[in-house]
Amino acid sequence: MADRRVDLSALPKEVRDQLAELDLELSEGDITQKGYEKKRTKLLAPYIIQTPVEPPRQNDIQPPAPSSSSSHGPPPSSSSRYRERRSRRTHRSGGTRDERYRSDIHSEAVQAALAKHKEEKMALPMPTKRRSTYVQSPVVTRTPPDSSSGSEDETSVRRQSSVVPPQPMVNPNLQSPDSWINSTVQGSSTSSSASSTLSHGEARPQPQSQPKPQPQPQYKPQYQPLYQPPYQPQHQPQSSAHTAAVTDMLAHSRIAPSENSTPPPDVTAVAPPSRGPRVDLTSNPVVRGMSRGQSRSSMMETADGRGNIQRVPVNSRVSTKIQQLLNTLKRPKRPPLSEFFTDDAEEIVEVPQPDPNVPKPEGRQIIPVKGEPLGVVSNWPPALQAALARWGATQGKSPALTALDITGKPLCTLTYGKLWSRSVKLAYTLLNKLGTKNEQILKPGDKVALVYPNSDPGMFWVAFYGCLLAEVIPVPIEVPLSRKDVGISQVGFLLGSCGVGLALTSEICLKGLPKTPTGEILQFKGWPRLKWVVTDSKYLTKPSKDWQPHIPTANTDPAYIEYKASKDGTVVGVAVSKVAMLTHCQALTQACNYCEGETLVNVLDFKKDIGLWHGVLTAVMNRIHTISVPYAVMKACPLSWVQRVHNHKARIALVKCRDLHWAMMAHRDQRDTSLASLRMLIVADGANPWSVSSCDAFLNVFQSHGLKPEVICPCATSPEAMTVAIRRPGVPGTPLPARAILSMGGLSHGVIRVNTEDKNSALTVQDVGHVMPGALMCIVKPDGPPQLCKTDEIGEIIINSRAGGNMYYGLPGVTKNTFEVIPVNANGVPIGEIPFVRSGLLGFVGPGSLIFVVGKIEGLLMVSGRRHNADDLVATALAVEPVKTVYRGRIAVFSITVFYDERVTIVAEQRPDASEEDSFQWMSRVLQAIDSIHQVGLYCLALVPANTLPKTPLGGIHISDTKQFFLDGNLHPCNILMCPHTCVTNLPKPRQKQPVGVGPASVMVGNLVAGKRIAQAAGRDLGMIEDQDLVRKLCMWPTVMHQYLTEALQWRAQTDADHVLFVLLNAKGVPVSTATCVQLHKRAEKIAAALTEKGSINTGENVVLLYPPGIDLIAAFYGCLYAGCVPVNVRPPHPQNLAATLPTVRMIIDVSKAACILTTQSLMRTLRSKEAAASVNIKTWPTIIDTDDLPRRRPPQIYKPPTAEMIAYLDFSVSTTGMLTGVKVSHAAVSALCRSIKLQCELYSSRQIAICLDPYCGLGFVLWCLASVYSGHQSVLIPPFELESCLSLWLSTLSQYRIRDTFCSYSVMELCTKGLGTQTELLKQP
Repeated sequence: MADRRVDLSALPKEVRDQLAELDLELSEGDITQKGYEKKRTKLLAPYIIQTPVEPPRQNDIQPPAPSSSSSHGPPPSSSSRYRERRSRRTHRSGGTRDERYRSDIHSEAVQAALAKHKEEKMALPMPTKRRSTYVQSPVVTRTPPDSSSGSEDETSVRRQSSVVPPQPMVNPNLQSPDSWINSTVQGSSTSSSASSTLSHGEARPQPQSQPKPQPQPQYKPQYQPLYQPPYQPQHQPQSSAHTAAVTDMLAHSRIAPSENSTPPPDVTAVAPPSRGPRVDLTSNPVVRGMSRGQSRSSMMETADGRGNIQRVPVNSRVSTKIQQLLNTLKRPKRPPLSEFFTDDAEEIVEVPQPDPNVPKPEGRQIIPVKGEPLGVVSNWPPALQAALARWGATQGKSPALTALDITGKPLCTLTYGKLWSRSVKLAYTLLNKLGTKNEQILKPGDKVALVYPNSDPGMFWVAFYGCLLAEVIPVPIEVPLSRKDVGISQVGFLLGSCGVGLALTSEICLKGLPKTPTGEILQFKGWPRLKWVVTDSKYLTKPSKDWQPHIPTANTDPAYIEYKASKDGTVVGVAVSKVAMLTHCQALTQACNYCEGETLVNVLDFKKDIGLWHGVLTAVMNRIHTISVPYAVMKACPLSWVQRVHNHKARIALVKCRDLHWAMMAHRDQRDTSLASLRMLIVADGANPWSVSSCDAFLNVFQSHGLKPEVICPCATSPEAMTVAIRRPGVPGTPLPARAILSMGGLSHGVIRVNTEDKNSALTVQDVGHVMPGALMCIVKPDGPPQLCKTDEIGEIIINSRAGGNMYYGLPGVTKNTFEVIPVNANGVPIGEIPFVRSGLLGFVGPGSLIFVVGKIEGLLMVSGRRHNADDLVATALAVEPVKTVYRGRIAVFSITVFYDERVTIVAEQRPDASEEDSFQWMSRVLQAIDSIHQVGLYCLALVPANTLPKTPLGGIHISDTKQFFLDGNLHPCNILMCPHTCVTNLPKPRQKQPVGVGPASVMVGNLVAGKRIAQAAGRDLGMIEDQDLVRKLCMWPTVMHQYLTEALQWRAQTDADHVLFVLLNAKGVPVSTATCVQLHKRAEKIAAALTEKGSINTGENVVLLYPPGIDLIAAFYGCLYAGCVPVNVRPPHPQNLAATLPTVRMIIDVSKAACILTTQSLMRTLRSKEAAASVNIKTWPTIIDTDDLPRRRPPQIYKPPTAEMIAYLDFSVSTTGMLTGVKVSHAAVSALCRSIKLQCELYSSRQIAICLDPYCGLGFVLWCLASVYSGHQSVLIPPFELESCLSLWLSTLSQYRIRDTFCSYSVMELCTKGLGTQTELLKQP
């Protein structure tokens, strides 16, 4: 039996609980004897003391030390079955291993270890199994997955097994929560000996003791690097450290992943033994978990189906049939997808040559930075709930929270006594009153959503601590307002992955949620079905006197889940364990020197990040009075938090840079304020490199109000690593740390260089203090393997600490890449075994171990191999006088992939009173500034109307949704500037002959197999802005709101009467005719009156326009629209060739059934001449009206179509084969076409374009007659027939008027090329 070799009293409590549960199942008949023995053997296998091959020496690895607080007891009684079943369920989810997931990484390491022990024997493969050819022992089977598709189960196993012995202890000296609460005395200080050991300068020396070697708690990491850091705990002899580390790595599956992870191999051939490439073991130690039957093994070559040959130990006696089967399975089933087609992206793109002058890091490899030791205070609580219980019992009247109303006045104060009693009532209600008597809805360990608005912190506090007391895991989220909320479906994905089925909210919030017509709460997109529970006091049940909440000692079970929105818009949940939550509060208490009874003003979101960590958790641990200032109050009165500091003599304030900025802007409204009581002004976004300017400006303004420079404490945080670093409160008079003035050019290449060139390209960075107590920090490369950076290199900050997140809940694959990072040195060798957590912050370590942060991974833009920070680009754009153009500084910067590289795009909200001219001037200056400072070109700069970008719950811009709107064409910018020529530098190479092996058919098949669409392109959607007042302020009335060109012309004639729309040139380049807005309007009125009086034309009848290219044609077109007629533009017949051209005119008139002809006197005589009579019957012409000399009359009214779908004009064209085609164009189509041309060509009032096209059909007619009236630009009209007498007319016009954009036909290009090809030198002369 396994019991003979295992001391049951030395087993961890969780294993003993599972054994007791097995005994209970066997006694109740739920499991057979065989199944009982199998499960029991599997549980005890990791702890069986194996018989070694040879006697181990004294420095060999010993079995796990027993927990000092654990003892073996009898199986639980039936009254405790419920808790044991919950423990079983918890450990099943966190301690079992699904055999579907296998790891080649771990297999390779085990193979290398087994190669060292050649005498041991490996078990034979089962003939019916096709996965592998050997059977692993129970311990070896628990391997991490080989891909990101693993489950949550192995994640928790790996994290527990990676950190020394598996005893779930917090501290050997901690008491039980009940004894700790009873032993506390009133008025004791929780932070008397937890003062910070670091100030703004160097760390104060700490005396180092020499403790005896003892077992470490489960969560406490043992750092064993391959080199000696400056600070190293002395906990075991150095001679056995390396052996213990390597052997423990094998026993607990701490093998770092390799680049080529492959599935478990199949045995195919026998080969001599070889040593693994990464694990180097001595011959003496015995690997734990390896059976003696594995001693006599040999090495066989294996193939994984991809051509990779590996070696694994197997038995040499394999039957012939099995060998043939293995050889058959060796053949690949199908080629990989990449072989179906050839992706020639690298071949067609012009690859830039590397610049030899690019700066490269030159320093030595960085040494991990260790924070000061986390002190142990005797009266620190063993759990955060115990602290609340203590203050509720001993300091019941002490204020815990003061909430403000919308006016900024105190609304209510929640004392610690009320907080405790209400939390207990809520915990009792959640566990006992939500379901039936026999079956409750909630059980300990379940997840619930907390849905509370930012204006109700009191209800959130009660709900959060009520969940902790009930041992229910809270998941705080934002209040959903509608189905179209930003990221609403991603929040639903988070709730679904966490298994949330119940939501806690307040009565007021529940009434404000969107509901269906039947009164039920709306089912939001992607959300699971939720049961809503109101947590107001009147709905809670008071518990009986004998009921008390169970407060266990802090362990590794999840305490709460904090949501995080990633760069691509996905929402994930960071699970924080109970011990991490408690340790983080202790570290913050020590770093910030928190004391009992202090007052804290919190402006931040209390549901996550610093607002939760400081204002809710650490505040309760230290009996701090928190004053919560809602975001709505800050919008109405930016100085409200300053007033709260002054009125309550607050010692700490939690703010962001925006709060400092807006308080400074509103300073003149409030003068009698004092900030002398502040000892810490914690800047939550101090990691933003540009926060230094806000801090300096705020200090300059409020230093006269008692604000001391040393109280400004920026910090760096992330949801995964929690608090990374924070500047300690300084001593008055102590000089502040120096700042780093870095070259932005060097930062773009990932190196640190002091700026010595242009001061405009310098970035001044302030430190964020020292590493948190008890933490270990490294800087690794942000891309590729986590290799340690050099001292002058920018990298990602990674943290190892007990006070950090545990995992992305329900996402083990992503968890492994973020929470289980093993740094490696330059040779690719891991520096230790403990896992680090990626913080997502980019920075470096400065003098005095100060931490500097220069950006975030989420804001990193990789353009042409260079790194650019989105915050830097925003700051540059804001520096270009945005007051007149940008609405409240709301700017979003992101990158989109265009032609195999990222391109920078900037989207900003335009002020309602900003004009087009000012907006384009600002955009042009932003282009120049970014190109000069960052040496990067912008792909697009767009301005959208104010308050149209998607917002985050606290008013910021939602970057991922803004990017998606841009890609989908749903931003609807009012001004846009596209500059692809400045940023797309990797243009295609010249076309080359394709190889014979892969033809066009193969490429097309490959694209189809890959799921690519063939030959499809789509422009963006042209949306209409419905806010008329907004459009008027944007000076875009005719281009946005009007559906009809007639209204646009009338509006321009009233608002800008003298603006010249058209200039007609003759063959000499001299303007022969012009038309302003009012002139065109009046001429159109005269023509409309003539149609009504002379032609007796009814509404909707067709009218032929027979004019040579000129302004008369344009006036006649709008005259027809004024009269309600449908114009039909027809090319006039050629006077010298009437026989060939006049029948076409007649055919169009007959087909269109025109009721009238508008023309000039000369053309009217031509139509009625004898030459015309020879070709057509001139007596059957419809009414012909001469528009040369019309009386000054106005129509009774200007016609307005009842709907935009009515026909605006008929477009007739004749193909080269003589086929006549007519198209009906509606008013809506005209408006959409003109709007698309305006946006694509960036047309506005001050622009001037040249048009050398025939104005009779298609795009030529639209540009000649319609576009200028719609967009307001000036069109210089050049009739194409004038080029016959002067070939240089078109080009000379472009030069004379300095025109940037022109439109011409192929015939014009050909005529100029052939006729002026020999005169290029003459044309170059001024």
